Amino acid sequence: MGGDAVRAAPARRRGGALNALDAVLAALRCPVCGAAFERADRTLGCAAGHRFDLARQGYVNLAVGSRTGGDTPAMVAAREEFLGAGHYAPVVAALAGRAVPGLALDVGGGTGHHLAAVVEATGGWGAVLEPSTAALRRAARAHPRVAAVGGDVWRGLPFADGSVDLVTNVFAPRGAAEVRRVLRPGGRWVVVTPLPEHLEEVRGPLGMVGVEAGKAERLHGELAAFDLVDEDELRFTRTLTRRDLAALVLMGPSAFHTDEAALRARLETVPDAVDVTVAVRLTVARSPA
Repeated sequence: MGGDAVRAAPARRRGGALNALDAVLAALRCPVCGAAFERADRTLGCAAGHRFDLARQGYVNLAVGSRTGGDTPAMVAAREEFLGAGHYAPVVAALAGRAVPGLALDVGGGTGHHLAAVVEATGGWGAVLEPSTAALRRAARAHPRVAAVGGDVWRGLPFADGSVDLVTNVFAPRGAAEVRRVLRPGGRWVVVTPLPEHLEEVRGPLGMVGVEAGKAERLHGELAAFDLVDEDELRFTRTLTRRDLAALVLMGPSAFHTDEAALRARLETVPDAVDVTVAVRLTVARSPA
């Protein structure tokens, strides 16, 4: 998926509003052959004849050959409920505060909740890359300047070399080699990862997936080809009700390892409201010039 460095093009007006997909079109590349796209009404096509239709909800799915289905509709609904309640608002604010203007790409960006805050802070445009079609439907309406693109980082990012000013990852797979390829020289990569004490009060009682050992060391290994700009930690406490806790479990990877009956039983073992620690590391790196 090579190509010369490009910039996001000015968006055309459709129905009186700027269109996010048109704004990022110059940066998109065909996932089959790597060629640039042109848009004809509701279809993206390249010179080699590969065509991708826009879904009626407004996203385009460029996930070719991916076996990753991503989050289910139930997981996406739980995530929208939990994030919409503002429980991770300080994390979102910290992420937006470390963003730079230009074209932002949120890899594994889910519903677009985080990227919406980023583009609002920078005034730029953004694209969510996400394998889940349920999440893409939500991401397509997350913000007027956010486009939703179906894709899997492990199959390659469908973006041109040096076309992106900012890449963000929040609790998501990263793909460092692809991130470096699509970032412009001097572009910024902001990664949010959980600290060992993240959600420690409820992980055990609710049977949630734990934080992997050596997570920080693996991230630093991936950053070897980048310049480390900054790294700090954010900790705060949120009071979560049983309903909040149910959404928390069901919105993440723990949802694949539990069922509703088991979750209900576990929720009965915790108080009606629990003070829960949110603890994350924010790592900022720069692509070498």
